[in-house]
Amino acid sequence: LAQRFGPEGEHAEARLAPAPLGAVEEALGGRLPGSEPGLPLAQDPEELRLLRRVGRVAPESLDSYRAAGGYQALRRAVELGPEGVLREVLDARLLGRGGAAFPTGRKWEAVAHSAVRPRYLVANADESEPGTFKDRVLMEEDPFSLIEAMTIAAYAAGAEHGYIYVRGEYPLARRRLQGAIEAARARGLLGEDVLGHGFRFDVEIWRGAGAYICGEETALFNSLEGKRGEPRNKPPFPTQAGLFGKPTVVNNVETLINVLDIVLEGGEAFARIGTEGSTGTRLFCVSGHVARPGLVELPFGATLGRVLELAGGVRAGHRLQAILLGGAAGSFVTSEHLDLPLTFEDTRKAGTTLGSGVVMVFDETADLRDVVLRIARFFRDESCGQCVPCRVGTVRQEELLHRLLRDGSPADGELALQRDLSQVMRDASICGLGQTASSAVDSALRLGLLGLSEERDT
Repeated sequence: LAQRFGPEGEHAEARLAPAPLGAVEEALGGRLPGSEPGLPLAQDPEELRLLRRVGRVAPESLDSYRAAGGYQALRRAVELGPEGVLREVLDARLLGRGGAAFPTGRKWEAVAHSAVRPRYLVANADESEPGTFKDRVLMEEDPFSLIEAMTIAAYAAGAEHGYIYVRGEYPLARRRLQGAIEAARARGLLGEDVLGHGFRFDVEIWRGAGAYICGEETALFNSLEGKRGEPRNKPPFPTQAGLFGKPTVVNNVETLINVLDIVLEGGEAFARIGTEGSTGTRLFCVSGHVARPGLVELPFGATLGRVLELAGGVRAGHRLQAILLGGAAGSFVTSEHLDLPLTFEDTRKAGTTLGSGVVMVFDETADLRDVVLRIARFFRDESCGQCVPCRVGTVRQEELLHRLLRDGSPADGELALQRDLSQVMRDASICGLGQTASSAVDSALRLGLLGLSEERDT
């Protein structure tokens, strides 16, 4: 079902099979005033980098992708050589976009300089964080960009085989990526002799089965190896012993696609976008009670208020109650944070996180007690159960929340117990799931969003 809502309340809808944007618009009676086909929200096309091809190229056509500048970055990478590509990515100071914000160039460099072979490249496209859909848009609407970026990353790191671990709920992304892989192979852009330069690299798609934990890189490796999806202890790190025990580069989809501009423009030019500590642009997944939910791309340093503005603000006649920043593993902020610059360093100072780019907006009609309880239940269900702090802590957290919300006020020591639970999970859990499972709950309690009476802790 395709639906369209105009600025004056106009509404049209149509039922149709998957089709290009133009066919959808035709079925809906043409463009409505103020709309711009193919663009996320109301952004100027000149502001877009990662999204500039979305809606403007045919996602299943290699010729369309190349006509829009596709595969120029790979040719430039071959001219630079592996060390040259590494140097540009290091100069760009590109940080991972999956949530951990680890320097991408350092990962690649560690694998490239390893004496162990074979080496692997993994694109983490599991994207299971609630409220996140940026990688889905990139894979469905611009699949060749991911294949090209992976080829460059593999060239720099010395990997001959790559995997794309795609969330099981993304069948269209999987189909289009498979088509892109086959088209690239047919043109000599993947396979035994990429571009005729003696470089061997091929890609395989692996479908996830819905486990949130498999978004964690080492649990993802176990899943790829046919094992139970549980995280591994670190060290050793993936760059030392990752997939099949070999040096492995694992990057998020958004992270990889940034590499195309870095190679074409140079690392120093890329680093001039954004801020000193957070370079480039960032994709924000805006959802909830806003006028125009969707995907926003802005340079790092733009404020939370600017993101909300591009989404049309809180829906008419309502006021902002809270924003969940970073997804279920993130934390709540309020209207006091609308001037917060969205960078890794500024959100860290403010006690929150960018996470995977989720901006989930709640107006005053939302029952945040129910939202927070659902988040606690989500982490209880998604815990793999391997380590005690997470397995037991997520259950105890949900039980404690039920008591707090049932009674309406904390009994003696209950808030202190929640703080202790949070601290233990953060300090002792094996992976990020347990370490962040209490973030949203803690922030909601700290900001007084749950409507509890005055704290009576001892």
